[in-house]
Amino acid sequence: MKGIYVLIIAISEGISVDVGALGTVNFERGLYAYVGSAQNALERRVARHLEKVRRKFWHIDYLLDNVDANVLEIFWIEAGKLEECRISAKVKERGIPISGFGSSDCKCESHLFRIEDSDFLREFMCQISVARNVR
Repeated sequence: MKGIYVLIIAISEGISVDVGALGTVNFERGLYAYVGSAQNALERRVARHLEKVRRKFWHIDYLLDNVDANVLEIFWIEAGKLEECRISAKVKERGIPISGFGSSDCKCESHLFRIEDSDFLREFMCQISVARNVR
């Protein structure tokens, strides 16, 4: 299955993470939303993000490898790659972007955002998921 997913990540302590080519990124304690795309094997991609031991390939791998960063919730929809940037833009309306994170293959400022809560995202993802099931 191909699709777009959003990881809700809790960072329990302020941390500095070396994020490969992006360099060192400082993360405050709090909630973050990461928007990703899996155009093959969505289930495997999401499962990979839940594992602590992994080869670091994407920016998110570096963050999730830290013991103070944990995935709390996952939202996903069946959709093409273009939907990833649309969802990122929606999250940006309510969050603070972490510049350059996860967006090296598009023109978005970021695909990782510091957020206050995930309620708005849950509602938004349900709305677009329902809309897609009707078609």
